[in-house]
Amino acid sequence: MPTNFAGNLNQDVRTKMIDLLNARLVDTIAVTLAVKQAHWNLKGQGFIGVHELLDDVANRLRDSADLMAERAVILGGFAKGTVEVVSDRAEIDAYPVEISELEDHVQALKERFMVLGGAVREAAETAEDAGDDDTADLFTEVSRAVDKDAWFIGANAKAG
Repeated sequence: MPTNFAGNLNQDVRTKMIDLLNARLVDTIAVTLAVKQAHWNLKGQGFIGVHELLDDVANRLRDSADLMAERAVILGGFAKGTVEVVSDRAEIDAYPVEISELEDHVQALKERFMVLGGAVREAAETAEDAGDDDTADLFTEVSRAVDKDAWFIGANAKAG
C-alpha cells in the first residue's frame, strides 16, 4: 500500500475505511451517472428547471466522490472508481435508460438518492465506531449534500 497520511489510525482501521470509502464512491458515481441520464432524456412540464438543477446536482455528487476518493488515498489505499468497478460493485439499482417523462425521472432519482443517503449515513456511523472521526465527518458532509439534493429533486414531484 502507498504511504498514508493518517498515522494515528492503525492499519486495520485504515483498510476498513478505504473499503468503506470505495463502496460509497462507486454508489455515488452510479447516482451521478443516473442524474446525467435523466438530465439528457427528461421531457415534460418544468423541463428546463429540472434540466438545469440536475447539472448542479451532478456537480455536487462529483465533489462528494472526490472527497471520498481522496480520503481513500490519504489513508494509504487506492480510489477505485472506474466504470468497470462501478458496474460490478454499485449497490444502487441500475437506472432505467428508456424513460423520458419528468415525473418518472424524478421518482427514479428520488429512490436512488434515498438509498445513497442511507448508505452514506450508515458509513458515517461505521467510521465513527471505528474511531476515524475525519472519515465520519466526511460522510456526514456528503450525507447533507445528498439529502438536500434529494429534497430539491423531490420538490419537482406532482402532489399526489
